[in-house]
Amino acid sequence: MSDAQRQREGEAICARLARWMDTITSTGTTPAGSSRLPTVAGFWPLAGEPDLTAVLRALDARGIRIALPVMTGPGLPLEFHRWRRDDALQAGPFGVMQPARGQPLQPDIILAPTLGYTRKADRIGYGAGFYDRTLAAMHNAGHSPLAVGIGWREGLIDTTVDAYVPQAHDIPLTGILTPDGWWPAEPNAVGKRT
Repeated sequence: MSDAQRQREGEAICARLARWMDTITSTGTTPAGSSRLPTVAGFWPLAGEPDLTAVLRALDARGIRIALPVMTGPGLPLEFHRWRRDDALQAGPFGVMQPARGQPLQPDIILAPTLGYTRKADRIGYGAGFYDRTLAAMHNAGHSPLAVGIGWREGLIDTTVDAYVPQAHDIPLTGILTPDGWWPAEPNAVGKRT
């Protein structure tokens, strides 16, 4: 992708994400069913990833709690720690920018960077399994957040052509958001696909 294309498509993702977040937060109910504003776990982009920071800053300005992932060690689930739009970040493992560690938050919505994905919302990440472990740990603890992959249209894997086989530990996401829209469909406030 050229820089100009990445910029255009990143803006399209952010516009779709902002509209979706407006819909989700206007219901007055988090995906987990409480009556507070949701806690949203985003990510700070690595080179080449969609940059959601403008949306995260806008959500924070509206009073929505934003968290970013913190890697606590190899083979461990991620923790999500509070981030505010003026907070400094520090480089963590793999060059991922992380907030200062405070008290971990339990996100209602997780936005996950996605290198590849299927039409069924299977996600391919960087191969270390952090998001799969994290989602599995949350599910085992009785918490199932809306998990949304964020990716470029070029990441779509055509399973009728490409040799993609989900691994036993892979956890499908609620949906994948791309510049063109949602796969397989836009999720609603309770995690169902509309």
